[in-house]
Amino acid sequence: MSERPARNGNGNRTGHGNRNGHGNRNGRKNGNRNGNGGRNGNSVEITVNGRRLEAHEGETVLQAAARGGIHIPSLCYLEGLTPWGACRLCVVEISESRGLVPACATTVREDMQVITDSPKLRRHRRMILELLFAEGNHVCAVCVENGHCDLQDTAAEVGMDHVRLDYQSPARAVDASHPRYVFDPNRCILCTRCVRTCDEIEGAHVWDIASRGSDAHLVTDLGTPWGESPSCTECGKCVWVCPTGALSLRGAPDRDGAGDPRVIPWLVAARTRHEWLPRKETT
Repeated sequence: MSERPARNGNGNRTGHGNRNGHGNRNGRKNGNRNGNGGRNGNSVEITVNGRRLEAHEGETVLQAAARGGIHIPSLCYLEGLTPWGACRLCVVEISESRGLVPACATTVREDMQVITDSPKLRRHRRMILELLFAEGNHVCAVCVENGHCDLQDTAAEVGMDHVRLDYQSPARAVDASHPRYVFDPNRCILCTRCVRTCDEIEGAHVWDIASRGSDAHLVTDLGTPWGESPSCTECGKCVWVCPTGALSLRGAPDRDGAGDPRVIPWLVAARTRHEWLPRKETT
């Protein structure tokens, strides 16, 4: 049984700010940084779904909401990585903005008015998920991630039980050239978690996105088969963070044992702040 970092109800690392001699958390007024380095100064007050929350100056709406116990769906966001804002599932309504804005990439401001759940947002999120399912080949019954898939869980969360769009059924070849891992582009949603993890955490820069629009797809080393990549360190972090079954362990019948994405903020804290966050046993 391995040790893994603790997480809150939203799947993110929980805060462990130290208390000073007066019993206050240092992070509240002194600006301790979180896993993404987002706390820069004093606190600001925002309103989320009619509820007043104290947020740290410099952090995002998604981070502030999560600390306040308010869940916002997301797929491309992962604590410890640079926000990407690609999946558009975490979009929220802000009173001073005309359109929907991504909570993972929007910094809090004093007296910001935020709505995270409304009929408009539910319709938007369902349509985004239907598009993701329609443009790929997501057959959950035969997927190694079935029952452990973020895409599957999010679809159930928003009530998406069928797809109203025509399936594109693209012909995408599976890359099983690597001795330890398999890449199935049919299940890829281009969240870029693997790209950012390989770039920002491992520093190997193996993964990238090629082409544009409906032709966009993941590549390793400018199109080299994964098993022939001279850059891959075989660390497995890209497999850990994949929210679907696109990256998996070779020969594994399911996702169990592939790793835990919650290790990413733990590594970031250790490397950037020399802070070894507490980890606990999980079953």
